[in-house]
Amino acid sequence: MSAVGVVETVRTEPLAEWPAGPTVDWRAVLGGAAIAAGVSFTLLAFGSAVGLSVASTAPTWRDSSAWLWLLSGLFLVFVALCAFGFGGYAAGRMRAPVRVVAETVESELRDGMHGLITWGVAIFLSALLAVAGAGVASRAAAPSGGTAGPAASVTGENIIASELDELFRTDRPALASDIEYRRAEAARILLKSSSHRGVPDEDRGYLTAMVGRVAGISDAEAADRVNRAIANSRDELYRARVAAVLQAFLIAAALLIGAAAAWFAAVEGGRDRERGTVPVWDWSWRGRRV
Repeated sequence: MSAVGVVETVRTEPLAEWPAGPTVDWRAVLGGAAIAAGVSFTLLAFGSAVGLSVASTAPTWRDSSAWLWLLSGLFLVFVALCAFGFGGYAAGRMRAPVRVVAETVESELRDGMHGLITWGVAIFLSALLAVAGAGVASRAAAPSGGTAGPAASVTGENIIASELDELFRTDRPALASDIEYRRAEAARILLKSSSHRGVPDEDRGYLTAMVGRVAGISDAEAADRVNRAIANSRDELYRARVAAVLQAFLIAAALLIGAAAAWFAAVEGGRDRERGTVPVWDWSWRGRRV
C-alpha cells in the first residue's frame, strides 16, 4: 500500500530510452567534424590555388586591390557556411534519438549542442592539419635564395624578399652561407623600419657599408639602395600588418557564422531524423517519407 499524499508513477518506456543526464553522441560528432574538416580543407585549397587569399608569400600579393581582399573574406564565409552546414547537419541527423520530457524542445536543444560540439571539434582537426603541414608549407613558400636555416630571417624572407634581392644584387660570386647570413642580418635591420623610431643611424650606416662591400659598389650607390629598401620595407610591412589584422577579423567572423550554421543545420538534421525525410533527394524541397 502506498503512503497518503504520494503519487506513484509507472514508466511505460524502456529504461534505455530514459537517460540519467545529458549525453553526447560522440560518433555523430566525430563524423560531422570529419565532414566539416574535409569540406573546409578542400574549399580552402581551391581558394588558395585561384588566389583568394588575403596574404601570401609571393612578392606581388601586396599589389592586390581591396576588392580582392573583400572577395577573399566573402569566400571564407562561404567556406564556413558549407563546411559547418554539412558537418552540423550530419551530426544532427546521425545522433541517436532520445525520448525525454518536452521532446521537441529538448531534442532541438540537444541537436543544436551537437552541432556546436561538431563545430569545435572540426576547428581542432583543421588546426591539427595546419600544424602538420606548416613545416612543408614554410619550406615550399621560402624564396629561391636558400633554405630557411637557423641564420635566416623567415619573416624578412616572406615579406621583404624582393628588397633583400635588390639590396645585394651583384655580379660578383659569393658564398651561399655568407650571403644567407647577410640577408638575414639585413632583414632584421629592415624590419625596424616599421617601428616608431625607424632604422637608427648606426644601423643605416652599417647596412650601407655591408651592401657596398658585398655588392662591390660605391658608398653613394649603396646608400641609395639602403634608403630605397628602407622606404619600400616600411610600406610593405605596413600593408602586411593591415592584411594580418584584416585576415584575423575575417577568420573570426567566418568561424562565428560557422557556429550559427552548425547549430541550425544540426537542428534541421534532427528534425529530418525525427520525420524520416531525405530533403536532398526531393527537388520540391518538401522532403520525402522513407
